[in-house]
Amino acid sequence: MAAVVEEKGRPFVLQELELEAPRPDEILVRMVAAGICHSDLSVRDQYVPVPLPIVLGHEGAGIVAAVGEAVTNLQVGDRVLLSRLTCGVCPDCRGGHSNYCGSQGVLNLSGGRPDGSTGLSRRGQPVAGHFFGQSSFATNVLAHHNNATKITPDLDLTLAPAFACGVMTGAGAVLNGLKPEAGTSIAVFGCGPVGLAAIMAARTVGCTTIVAIDRTPSRLDVARELGATHGIDAAAGRPAEAVHALVPGGVHYSIDATGVAAVARDAVESLRAGGQCGLLGVSAQGAELTLSQPQVALRGVGIRGFPSGLAEPDVLIPRLIDLYLQGRFPVDRMVTHFPFEAIETAVQEAASGRVLKPILLFD
Repeated sequence: MAAVVEEKGRPFVLQELELEAPRPDEILVRMVAAGICHSDLSVRDQYVPVPLPIVLGHEGAGIVAAVGEAVTNLQVGDRVLLSRLTCGVCPDCRGGHSNYCGSQGVLNLSGGRPDGSTGLSRRGQPVAGHFFGQSSFATNVLAHHNNATKITPDLDLTLAPAFACGVMTGAGAVLNGLKPEAGTSIAVFGCGPVGLAAIMAARTVGCTTIVAIDRTPSRLDVARELGATHGIDAAAGRPAEAVHALVPGGVHYSIDATGVAAVARDAVESLRAGGQCGLLGVSAQGAELTLSQPQVALRGVGIRGFPSGLAEPDVLIPRLIDLYLQGRFPVDRMVTHFPFEAIETAVQEAASGRVLKPILLFD
């Protein structure tokens, strides 16, 4: 059973599909849970064009049910969390910088394997899949062994998807990208899962001033629970000015987790001289960001993107799970569970802002 998007912007429809057996480098995973991410909805609405019909989902957690003959790092019965797929053999992948893998587009967003095939079909006709190497909105999933991270039995698998894409990106941007020193200040623009993960990570490394900025009061309340020391209502005026009022001179670090150009500019303008801004949100193709050239040049601020939080999933995901198990990274505060059959309800609740991180549960 899989959730299929038939046309641009249309609802997910549960359908019975045929699934191939794993190829030599693939695994078959029986899904236990799958997160819904904004990226899934962007693809459904074709802001990111992919072939349709397609099965989406890229935050799957489950149990390995079969392995291809060439797979040596996993075995039947392993508990795994699926994330993005990279080639594993290019210089960037081999050098520990898989976020820059040049094959990511083909591997994650082409609607099939690199050879153009798909393991999904309906009455003999191919259905696009292999989204982020998994297409985890389905009861059973074909994945590549490269995008499966084995996880500890101490973690409830129904919570595991919360550690994938968005949380990995937000936390990784702080831990691997900005690397703030203890006692410094940071402003996080956008308090969805990405921004909240950045806030939690900032607290774990000892940032003493953590400013959360959002237009939704309930999200600011959650941000405070998770570590923010201050909250700013973005609807009340220019957020950059409000940040400077709180932190004279500006903050050491900032993050834009919205992908909105005007917000990204506020994130840059909230910095003190020599500050660093991480851009995590992704705008529609062709969007442009306008900045004050003298401000950047004369004040020495730095602006950088951190794709997937510069995270190597096999390294960062276990680290974040350990922090959670220690009570220091409470991702469960963001999660709301839905049965797989209620995927459209989950999508609508997330789009409305009433739910932060919807996770689908499979029987």
